[in-house]
Amino acid sequence: MNHEIMAPIMFASLIGFLLIGYPVAFALSAVGLLFSLIGIELGIMPASLLQALPQQVFDIMKNDTLLAIPFFTFMGLILERSGMAEEMLDTIGQLFGRIRGGLAYAVIFVGALLAATTGVVAASVISMGLISLPIMMRYGYDPRVASGVIAASGTLAQIIPPSLVLIVLADQLGTSVGDMYAGALVPGLTLTGLYALYILAISLIKPSAVPALPEEARTLREPNGTSGTPSLLALLGISIVAGIGYDHYHYAASDHPFDERLIVSGLIGIGVAFVAAVINRVTKLGLLSKAAERVVFVMVPPLVLIFLVLGTIFLGVATPTEGGAMGAVGAIVLALIKRKLNLDLTRQAMNSTLKLTTFVVFILIGARVFRIAFLGVDGDAWVEHLFVSLPGGEVGFLVVVNLLIFILAFFLDFFEIAFILVPLLAPIAQKLGIDLVWFGVMLGVNMQTSFMHPPFGFALFYLRSVAPKSIKTTDIYWGAVPFVLIQIVMVSLIISFPKLVTHALHGPAVESTQSTEEILQGLPQDTPTEQSEGDGGAALMEESGNALPIAPPTDTNETDPAAALLEESGKAN
Repeated sequence: MNHEIMAPIMFASLIGFLLIGYPVAFALSAVGLLFSLIGIELGIMPASLLQALPQQVFDIMKNDTLLAIPFFTFMGLILERSGMAEEMLDTIGQLFGRIRGGLAYAVIFVGALLAATTGVVAASVISMGLISLPIMMRYGYDPRVASGVIAASGTLAQIIPPSLVLIVLADQLGTSVGDMYAGALVPGLTLTGLYALYILAISLIKPSAVPALPEEARTLREPNGTSGTPSLLALLGISIVAGIGYDHYHYAASDHPFDERLIVSGLIGIGVAFVAAVINRVTKLGLLSKAAERVVFVMVPPLVLIFLVLGTIFLGVATPTEGGAMGAVGAIVLALIKRKLNLDLTRQAMNSTLKLTTFVVFILIGARVFRIAFLGVDGDAWVEHLFVSLPGGEVGFLVVVNLLIFILAFFLDFFEIAFILVPLLAPIAQKLGIDLVWFGVMLGVNMQTSFMHPPFGFALFYLRSVAPKSIKTTDIYWGAVPFVLIQIVMVSLIISFPKLVTHALHGPAVESTQSTEEILQGLPQDTPTEQSEGDGGAALMEESGNALPIAPPTDTNETDPAAALLEESGKAN
């Protein structure tokens, strides 16, 4: 067999196994090992290259960044069961209920807040589907609009930090999770705004599809029958003035980053509103309306949790893993305050967290097995030639990559795309001079469509599982289509305006990898000869584009064994 066609056959075989329905982790491992044996038998791949596999597995186990996945998953599951989503949806729905599309705006707003606190799509979609969908149907919302806005708002957890997708992408691209979070914040909020603009357009073009709540459904009222909105607006204005005043006083003549100033000033404003609400409730002065007081007590806990997680990461106080740990503790505290924490809830959250984390780790191990074999059969050279030879240079590469991921998202979920395709595309993007953080955020928004694609989108499955029988599956599918198009528009905006992402980066992305010298020092040091024959995991990571150029070791006689094996077999670039 011609060795030049081994790589495309290997990649096509993997896609075939996945489409048949084999588990992703086992399909990756099986295809990798099968083509390793074929490559060894044909003399294309050296058998010694498989010695890098144990080191690759140990590298996964030692990766501190991946610890953020169980922390954020556990936090999201605890919050989902603590009743926070229900309180927010009810309160914001009452607040916006008097305007057309008010319930849809509430779903979008709460979806963004849940995304910033839970980071789990399933939790957001199921919570909002159970709580909001029956109410929207009761008051005459179009089934397609209602189901579409709930599914789309739930998928905001894919792109708004602390997203699990961004953690996985940062790990696969070798970039900082903190930079990925900072870069994704503005695109995530912009996407939220585009969803709201779509609902506004629907309310103007077809008002009957998104009616306002009837008078009898608006229960959040003052004793005299008024809404209490002026009091809420006044409190909001005072909080904003307090935050701006603190910013001008504390950061006068300073060059602190804008995101740091925004976070700290926002926290001051939230604190002022909370103190005012507490004083009003304790003293019973009646300065604040019921609506203002309820909004403060419902919104402050998730906002404080957002600061605890994202604020500490953006300020550089905590790493993403430490922020996830603080978020998990904060979720437990909130559940305790609401008296919802019990042994059964904790057990369910821990079991679900264990399943998801194990799922991710096994896929990652399978992806490493596949990568070793793919590199051994010149897969990296095949992929590079395939994309570098495209017309249009960088723009052509971005267009083809986005089309490829959009099409594959019909059949594969984001974990599969991230672990299979991203490690192959990252080296090419780096050679073309593309910022990897910007590239990762763009891919994250594109992969978000994998949750919304009819008929295989997971968000649609989640919504179908909790939707009333009166809502047809076709309504859910057609309702998702406009939001998929909005996500495509967002990808185009990120490509056209890179500053949406790169404005938040204060320096080049930091690669989370060890040098070859550090890895070799951790291997058995029996004799100088054996030292030069250590494992080759680092070289494979470097070969596949997951490492920046590193300083050469002080001892120039030390060579990386896997790189040497690749060079001997003609596989080195």
